[in-house]
Amino acid sequence: MTTTDAVVIGSGPNGLVAANLLVDAGWSVVVLEEQDRPGGAVSSDDAVAPGHVHDTFSSFYPLAAASPTIRGLRLEEHGLEWSHAPSVLGHSFGDGRWGVLHRDRAATASALDEDAPGDGEAWLALCETWDRVGDDVLRGLLSPFPPVRGGAGLARQVLRPGGLELLREMTMPARSLTERLFRGEAARMLVAGNAGHADIGLESPGSAAMGLLLALLGQSVGFPVPRGGAGRLATAMVGRLESQGGELCLGERAEGVRVQGGRAVAVRTASREIHVRRAVLADVSAPALYGGLVPWGVLPSRLRHRMARFEWDPSTVKVDWALDGPVPWQGAPAAAPGTVHVADSMDEMTLTGGQVAAGLVPDKPFLLVGQMGVADASRVPTGGEALWAYTHVPQRVRGDAAAGRPRVREVRGTWDEGDLEAMAERIEQRIEDRAPGFRDRITARRVLGPRELEARDANLVGGAINGGTAGLQQQLVFRPVAGSGRAETPVKGLYLASASAHPGGGVHGACGANAARAALWHHKIQLPWRRT
Repeated sequence: MTTTDAVVIGSGPNGLVAANLLVDAGWSVVVLEEQDRPGGAVSSDDAVAPGHVHDTFSSFYPLAAASPTIRGLRLEEHGLEWSHAPSVLGHSFGDGRWGVLHRDRAATASALDEDAPGDGEAWLALCETWDRVGDDVLRGLLSPFPPVRGGAGLARQVLRPGGLELLREMTMPARSLTERLFRGEAARMLVAGNAGHADIGLESPGSAAMGLLLALLGQSVGFPVPRGGAGRLATAMVGRLESQGGELCLGERAEGVRVQGGRAVAVRTASREIHVRRAVLADVSAPALYGGLVPWGVLPSRLRHRMARFEWDPSTVKVDWALDGPVPWQGAPAAAPGTVHVADSMDEMTLTGGQVAAGLVPDKPFLLVGQMGVADASRVPTGGEALWAYTHVPQRVRGDAAAGRPRVREVRGTWDEGDLEAMAERIEQRIEDRAPGFRDRITARRVLGPRELEARDANLVGGAINGGTAGLQQQLVFRPVAGSGRAETPVKGLYLASASAHPGGGVHGACGANAARAALWHHKIQLPWRRT
């Protein structure tokens, strides 16, 4: 019989952060991972083509670079090395123009002024406000809700010039905010494109939060990548955990949590039952925990009723390419960006988002593109490129917005090989339109649809990468259901540590950190907040 202080189910970044914080406090910890590699959605491989390292899921990590928790782990001492592209982000317009977020804010402002006089000054004003309140905004966002420590600091800071205004702006629709702040398309689309990472419409309240957060983090810490591949971030966290005595068990799936007397007392796998003295932390989706690992019979009936209204974020289709040369972008910036957003306009993004919400596969999908050789030359052969692009599609497909158009293959929503090929062609055509000759440089390709993503990480249900919608109806005290907002569950000693918990998706480790701190607090062990 195995007995330990805590079992962490899942070795995604949240699970590994939680496990590291628990071993730091002197707890014995066993991490169970059903896959044969750790990291969850932080993974990389060279399966597309030899010598080309692609990140299977996530790639760029501004939230990790800024997260007080991840910074406090000092992963650089365990082999993590960050790498940056020459510029942070580029937005590609259909006519060959670009909006570019440079690593130097003055360079960003100068370029934005060239597009529309006055936009550079407005950009620098945003950056200066972030300098004053950004750290406390992050602590407030990443802390359990309602925040106490971060919230207190934020309350003091918002009284300074611009602080309260920044918070108000983050609650606004991205369209309203960008049209008020900026005159030109370049600045507007730098924010709107970042807002497009989430599933909140540009006209919906709160959509500006993601756009501003990522844009301002990009300006302050960049969009770094782990040198050698995203998997190096997971490897560093595992190395740190094991150096402190933690145990990682790969290829061992948790099949259930045993509850006795209202408390989680053990985790069952196919081969054993692991007894826990203190806590179980579940880095799994909320639907996989409630009614899955923990049967409904030991949970309150009101939770079952509320979970019936849980909303997933949209599905994802991702294409990886090995190229024998750089992407031949029209009007390519002199300082190549690691991340590229592809959309003609904010109106097009609004139309695309509306199509997804209506269950239609977009005819002109909004693309998020990663140039990994640009960001980290160690990942590709000399002169080559490891490129990826992903886009959102409906969880339930009701139709195809491109149906009936000549020379366009219809997507049915079955996400079989035919659908994936059709969607990949549509994505490739969007890039080809902006980079004539792009297709001629492709030497290998891999397409990952909703089924493939979920098979590689069970938390990505139907290809959802955010752990549930980022809409305001499922954030803060409504995440994952009304009355939540914290890692605690109705079962004593059981904590939700995944992106289904507040504050949601992104590689910041906050969901795992919040769960670990809750477990430690309930056992009267205080873990000090790390400042770096």
